[in-house]
Amino acid sequence: MREWVFRMRGGLWTLLFAVILFMVGAATPEKVCWCVVLVGLGQAWRCWAVGYIGLYRGENVKANSLATHGPYALMRNPLYFGNFVIGFGWSIMAGTKGALIFTLCFCLLYVAVIIPHEEAFLLSKFGTDYEDYCRKVKRFWPSSLKLSDLSGKFDSSVVIRSEIHTIISTIIGTAIIMAVSLCYT
Repeated sequence: MREWVFRMRGGLWTLLFAVILFMVGAATPEKVCWCVVLVGLGQAWRCWAVGYIGLYRGENVKANSLATHGPYALMRNPLYFGNFVIGFGWSIMAGTKGALIFTLCFCLLYVAVIIPHEEAFLLSKFGTDYEDYCRKVKRFWPSSLKLSDLSGKFDSSVVIRSEIHTIISTIIGTAIIMAVSLCYT
């Protein structure tokens, strides 16, 4: 089941967006602005994370190397953290009920299913190196670190090549939720 959910994560993210969109109610322009800032921060965080991995996108878990620098020195799942921030920004525009449902669904899909599937792959591929990394770096909460851990090779071509789809989807999704929430006011 975890493998199927991983393959379907893009479609499930779209479904989660539709649930949030269905729940959108009136939002003040100030609230919308703060939520847009939150969404932008989530997308910027994703771009930072994407630049530190060589392989990205696909229906199967894959990795040529273990990413441990940049945002991966702070947390093991910076891409999913960015997803959470984006979705939480959207869901706050939708209202309290939307935020609660989004958070619950996100935890069920990502924390309980997708991330354990990836972790099993990484453990089988990188063994003790991955175990050591897990002891030092938490899933989502920043660990103590040295500034040198944030360095490493950032590859902007991976961001341009692989993250453009997400950037466009985030912009369109944000515009739709903004328009709907402001129409109710």
